Amino acid sequence: MRFFALVSLGLAITTPTLGAEKWEALPPTPAPIATDRGGEIAANGIKIHYAIYGQGSPVVFLHGGLANTDYWGNQVPAVAAHHTVILIDSRGHGRSTRDNRPYGYDLMADDVVAVLDALKIPKADIVGWSDGAILGIDLALRHKDRVGKVFAFAANTVTSGVKEGVEKNPTFAAYIERAGHEYEAHSATPKEYNAFVDQISKMWAEQPNWTDEQLKSIVTPILVVDGDHDEAIKREHTEYIAATIPHAGLLILPNVSHFAFLQDPALFNFTVLHFLDGQ
Repeated sequence: MRFFALVSLGLAITTPTLGAEKWEALPPTPAPIATDRGGEIAANGIKIHYAIYGQGSPVVFLHGGLANTDYWGNQVPAVAAHHTVILIDSRGHGRSTRDNRPYGYDLMADDVVAVLDALKIPKADIVGWSDGAILGIDLALRHKDRVGKVFAFAANTVTSGVKEGVEKNPTFAAYIERAGHEYEAHSATPKEYNAFVDQISKMWAEQPNWTDEQLKSIVTPILVVDGDHDEAIKREHTEYIAATIPHAGLLILPNVSHFAFLQDPALFNFTVLHFLDGQ
C-alpha cells in the first residue's frame, strides 16, 4: 500500500477563518455545462444520459447515489483540458431512466460498459464518487479489460464500512433534501423520489459485500481516496480497502468531507490529474 502525503504533492492547505468549516459546507450543485456531444443512449434496457467534453484519453466520471452528472461541473473544465471527459447519469438518476430490475452494482457497472460500447470506447479511466467509486471497483473486478485506472473517492466494499446514522448528519441530510429537488427537476418520473430512494436503499442495505479474496484479485491501478471528515465512510474502512487491493494507493484529503469535489475543487482536481497522468 502506498500512502500519498499531501506535502509530497506540493499542495497548499488552507482553512476557512470565518463561519462553518469547509467540511461542514454543502456548496451549490454546479450548473450543467453545455455540450453538443451528449444526449441519451439506449443501452442495457434503459435510456442513459451522457455528456462529453474535451479531447484526449477517455475518463468516465461516475456520481454518487441520488446525484446526477451536474455534480461534476467543477471538475469538467480542469480534466477536459487534458482528457475526453464522459459524464454518465446512473440508471434512475438524473436524466437516465430505469427498468423493473432491482438496483445492483453489477447491473449499474454493466450500464457503464454498455455506454462505452455505444461510444466505441474500448477502455477508459474511471473517476468515481461514493456509489460511482464502488462502480469503479466493480468494473475493475468484472470488466478489467475495459478500465485503465480507477480514482475511487469515498467508496465502501462492504455495508459495514458505512457509518450508522449518516442520514442524520446535517450536511448529508441537506444533500438528501437537495437531491430530491434535483430529481424532481430532471427525472422522467419526477414524483417518484421517495420510491426511488426506497429502491436504492435496498441495494445499500445488502451491497457491496466483496470478500478479501475478491479485492486481492484486482490488478487495475486504483487510488483509494476520502476526505478526512467524511460523514458516511469509516476511516478504518478506507484504509482497509487500500491495504487489501494489491498496489492500491491511499490518499486522505484534508478539511473536506464526502463532498470534497464541491468543497475544495482545486484540491480534488489536482489529485485526480496527478493520479491519471502520473507514472
